Amino acid sequence: MSEQDWEHTLLVFRACLPRRGRRATDDRRFLEALHFFTVENVRWRAQPKEFGHWNTVWKRFDRLSKAGVFEAFFDTLAAMSPTAHLIQMFDSTIVRAHVSAAGAKGGRKDRPSVVRKAGSRPTSTQKRTVAET
Repeated sequence: MSEQDWEHTLLVFRACLPRRGRRATDDRRFLEALHFFTVENVRWRAQPKEFGHWNTVWKRFDRLSKAGVFEAFFDTLAAMSPTAHLIQMFDSTIVRAHVSAAGAKGGRKDRPSVVRKAGSRPTSTQKRTVAET
């Protein structure tokens, strides 16, 4: 992005921020950290130190996303674009299956019906007691 694009983006981002609370020191660095996180597909802890401590970035992202800042930010940017209504994209490249989804025990298990089970021998026997003499 050019410097003019950054100025425009930061102006819109700051307009979407909540009015309460302390002002952040570097909004551009924060947005660049989010961009790095999404493009490079890394974990929060793997972010370079140039973006600040990973937990600080994550906490700010979490707080702002819960406050609805990013929805307002993207809606505002889309409203300013004359062609934004023409483009909708669903990206599934980052969708992952849960760890337990791979290699689970499966297959059909034959289970006896209730009627058969009632007519069959018990699978366990009662504990024998020793007769006292």
